[in-house]
Amino acid sequence: MIHETILIDAPHGVLEVDAIWQDGNRQPTDMLAIICHPNPLGGGNMTNKVVSTMYRFCRDAGMDVVRFNYRGVGRSSGVSEYGDGEFMDTQTVLKWAMTKTSARKLWLGGFSFGGFVACRMADLISHHHKMGGDFSGLHLANLALIAPSVARNDTNDLILQADNAFVIYGDKDELVAPKALKQFADERKFGQVVMADAGHFFHGRLTDLKQALIANTI
Repeated sequence: MIHETILIDAPHGVLEVDAIWQDGNRQPTDMLAIICHPNPLGGGNMTNKVVSTMYRFCRDAGMDVVRFNYRGVGRSSGVSEYGDGEFMDTQTVLKWAMTKTSARKLWLGGFSFGGFVACRMADLISHHHKMGGDFSGLHLANLALIAPSVARNDTNDLILQADNAFVIYGDKDELVAPKALKQFADERKFGQVVMADAGHFFHGRLTDLKQALIANTI
C-alpha cells in the first residue's frame, strides 16, 4: 500500500491530493474511489471527519482512494468558488487518478456540498458514456451521497446513473432538511439510510456511518 500527499498540476495552478494506492497490479474491475469534501466557504476540507470516515472505509475495502482540497483550500492554489471551480477541480483529480491506476470501476462519494459536486460528476460521466470523453472508460459502480446539499443546489437536470446509488442522512439534519433529502432519494429511487438522532455532521455517529457505507456499497 502506497500513501502519498502531493500537489498535482491543475489548469489554475495546483491541487493538494491525498491518495492511497493498493498493492499489486490493478485491473479494470478493481475499484477507484474519489471523495468530494464539503463547502470550503464553511471551512470544509479533505480532512473533514465525515470525509475521513469515507476515506478509511474505501481504503479498508481494498479500493484505490483519493481525497483532495478544492482550489483555495489547504495547499491548493486559487480561490474558492462554490460551484464550477470545484467541479473542474474534481475532473482534474479524476483524470490524474486514472493515470495512476488501472482500476476503472468508480466509487464516487461526497459529503454535503461535496455530494452536489459528486452529482455533477456523475452527470458528466453519463454524458461522456454517450458522447465520448475523458471518462467514457469509467464504470460508475457506486454513488455515495452523504447529506448532499440538494436544497440549495438544483439537481433536477442532472442524469444520475450508477449501478448503486444511495443517500445517508440524519433525521435531525440542521442544514439540509431531511424532507428534501427524502424527496431527492425517492424521486430517483436511490437507496436511503436515515440515521436516527443524527445531525448534519454526524457527531458521535461516525462508527454508524462507516457501518452504513459497508452495508450499502456493492
